[in-house]
Amino acid sequence: MGKQYCAMENINDESFSKYQVTIHFEMDEQFMSLVPAHRVLINDLIDKGTIDYYSVSMETQRCWMVMNASDKKEVENYLLQTPLYKYWTVEIDELFVYDAQSYRLPALQLN
Repeated sequence: MGKQYCAMENINDESFSKYQVTIHFEMDEQFMSLVPAHRVLINDLIDKGTIDYYSVSMETQRCWMVMNASDKKEVENYLLQTPLYKYWTVEIDELFVYDAQSYRLPALQLN
């Protein structure tokens, strides 16, 4: 197994920033047929460390991602690769703070 990408690794790396991507989508009959190809792309970007997290709400027809990229244009170029892009309205925001429980040290457990 090769080196694993650490999401916090690029916080001080001047060549990368983190971007919050918020997507609103509309579905039609063809939308669901495109999901498998979309998931292949998303899984590849997660495996490469480009996407830190990906979540979808069918209730509100929204999707959220945190992506690592050099600028907003690079984020948009990744998003343009998915067959679902034509169904999306996209907002891309550069993050100043990105924190989560998974970045904290584990709780100390005494034996």
